[in-house]
Amino acid sequence: MSIRSQREFVTFKHPFRIRSIEHLLPEGTYEVVTDDEMIEGLSFAAYRRVATMIIVPVAGSRGAALEMVSVSSVDLADAQRVDASASDD
Repeated sequence: MSIRSQREFVTFKHPFRIRSIEHLLPEGTYEVVTDDEMIEGLSFAAYRRVATMIIVPVAGSRGAALEMVSVSSVDLADAQRVDASASDD
C-alpha cells in the first residue's frame, strides 16, 4: 500500500471554527496535510483520501505551541466557504 502526503497552505481572513476543534481559531495562514493511499489493482494510478490534518495553535498557548489535528475535509471546506462569504467589516 502506497501513501502520499501533500501539504498546502490555506488562509482565513476571519476567526473561524472547524467542527472537530473546540476553540475558535484566529485568522491567518494554516498548513494542511492530506494523506492519500493508492488504490491497488487498477490499470491506472488512483488514490483515495485517508486523512486530512491542519496545524493549529494550542488553545491558550499564545501561538507558541502548535498541534496537528485531524479534521474532516468537508468541515475544512465548510470553514473556508464561511470565511470567504463573511464581510470584511
